[in-house]
Amino acid sequence: MALATREVIGILTDNLRLRGSVLPVPARRATRWAREFGLPRGGERVLYTGTMYHIVPYTERLVRLQQRLGSSRLAGLVPLARRLNRLVNGMPLVARPTSEERSEYERVPANVAQLLLRAGVEFGYLYEDDLYTGVLAYDLGAEDVVAAHAKRIAGIFYKYGVREVITIDPHTTTMLRSVFPRFVEGYDVSVRSYLEVLAERGLPVEAPLAGDVVVHDSCVYARYEDVIEPPRQLLAAAGLQVHEPANSRTMTWCCGGPAEALYPEKAAAVAAQRVGQLREAANGVQSECVTMCPICLVNLRKAADGTMAFRDISEYLLEAAKARS
Repeated sequence: MALATREVIGILTDNLRLRGSVLPVPARRATRWAREFGLPRGGERVLYTGTMYHIVPYTERLVRLQQRLGSSRLAGLVPLARRLNRLVNGMPLVARPTSEERSEYERVPANVAQLLLRAGVEFGYLYEDDLYTGVLAYDLGAEDVVAAHAKRIAGIFYKYGVREVITIDPHTTTMLRSVFPRFVEGYDVSVRSYLEVLAERGLPVEAPLAGDVVVHDSCVYARYEDVIEPPRQLLAAAGLQVHEPANSRTMTWCCGGPAEALYPEKAAAVAAQRVGQLREAANGVQSECVTMCPICLVNLRKAADGTMAFRDISEYLLEAAKARS
């Protein structure tokens, strides 16, 4: 028995409406990195994560559960699960990743914060008010729920006097920069990716890297937000030789996400095609692939099945910015 797609989408949108995220991550866990930095709360300029990196390990757990349920009689219980989830958040019970599964993704916001601080950028943080933007619900067509959520986030910005937002992933960037103005009258918050900010400021390099990397463009960054040159500029400044795959820049090939949440087999097939293009771009060189989106990172790494290494761009940039002991 196949899972009821409508009910799965319903669970995700119910969560966004009731709990501020399609897959609620415990706020204390999602903000731990910022407390360690002692970042000020709010201010005119804030770093905004939208919990996108934090949410990926939970999504992966949910996808595995869907694949198991989809081939069993338990799939018929999804409508009941939706009704129960409206009363009690069931995600922590059914989609709980291990600390090892979370660690790499939870590290990225700290990487970005360190890079910005080293570049002399002053910023605050919203802590528990750093909410998921609703991008998956938007992609699935739940515009009414997303519109209400956009107004909620805009209200948070106004409450803290936020005028400028620095984002750490493409999906949060495009939601805050290109989608929210459609839903929130008078929305006038400036939104830039940290890659744009660092490219403008200049990457502070203390320990230049050496080696070859293949760059995978995020569809959202490249096609919708024109964030194409900044990552290449920063990787070159870090000392890396960048290789371009077939279908790069505005013609980049999709990683398969976020279709994975509903159609994991189709997403895996698309990701496998992309991995083939990335391997071909390496052309025999021992290259790693650089990603700049948590969804791309998890989908491509899974499709490669150990045949190619994938790392987030923030890892490379921070290595180059930190003096080696």
